[in-house]
Amino acid sequence: MSSPPFVRGGDITELRSASCESNSDNCRRLMLQWTPGKHRGSSSATNHLFVNLNCVLKLSARLFMPPAPPPEDLAHADIGLVAALPIEISAFMDRCEKVKRYKGNGMVFKGGRYDKIRVASVEGGMGFAKARTATQALIDAHSPAWILSVGFSGALHEELRFGDIVIANAICDQHGQQLFLDLKMSSSPQTGLHVGRLLTTDHIVRTVQEKRDLGAKYEALAVDLESLAVAQVCRDSKVRFMAIRVISDDLTADLPPEILSVVGATGAVRIGAALGAIWKRPGSATEMWKLREHAAKAATRLATFLDGVVTQLHDASKSAN
Repeated sequence: MSSPPFVRGGDITELRSASCESNSDNCRRLMLQWTPGKHRGSSSATNHLFVNLNCVLKLSARLFMPPAPPPEDLAHADIGLVAALPIEISAFMDRCEKVKRYKGNGMVFKGGRYDKIRVASVEGGMGFAKARTATQALIDAHSPAWILSVGFSGALHEELRFGDIVIANAICDQHGQQLFLDLKMSSSPQTGLHVGRLLTTDHIVRTVQEKRDLGAKYEALAVDLESLAVAQVCRDSKVRFMAIRVISDDLTADLPPEILSVVGATGAVRIGAALGAIWKRPGSATEMWKLREHAAKAATRLATFLDGVVTQLHDASKSAN
């Protein structure tokens, strides 16, 4: 081992970086030990205190500094949100901080923090197959503890009005498939909250009459295009699940017929189809604009409701663990 550096009369005559490799016991000895020695050029023996300054500083840091925090987990999410359209989820994600966005396989993923809760979302496009793909991708990428199917839905009964919230305790489709959810929650119609069966169809249900017919046949409160697909993937992956939908169109009027051609599978407006619709029926421009305004208001209502849901689910998960 090389000789330690000397300190004489307060003057540092030599510092060797190699000696900082000493272990903790050596560092303690360096702080406490006196040793006889001769300074170069001196004819008399004298006592010198040798101190390895770097080791002292390192030992002090180990003894008195708090441990470094563990690295932040940037992949895992506490809550995952599956939506078809950007407008359905953007109002809630705007309330999150440090939001990152990336694309993959035609889907848009976002991740951020709602207070201390890690939230990840995917905008997968409209329809059953797209919803299944998006849900599996979200699980594979972010392994959320909970997944929520969120977005717009159409009312199937008169008592449900624009802006009301529907939480599913069962989800069915028109092909005989059905899933029951273990949800201990009651409806509160006076506050616009409804709990019951949700119907997933293969097409946009546009007319008031078809909505009434579907509501009576399937005893469902509302209709969407994706929730059963999301629920099935979560069941197979053993991920906890909820479906929370906001009523964007009630039974007061039909949706404009142009919506079937103007809105693409991802929810993006097809410019050519929109121009063609306006050319054929100029009044459709006003109707489509109103529909867009309604959608934005419905998304804000959904975001406000999700504020409480996300917080409660996260708290419940922490208590369970």
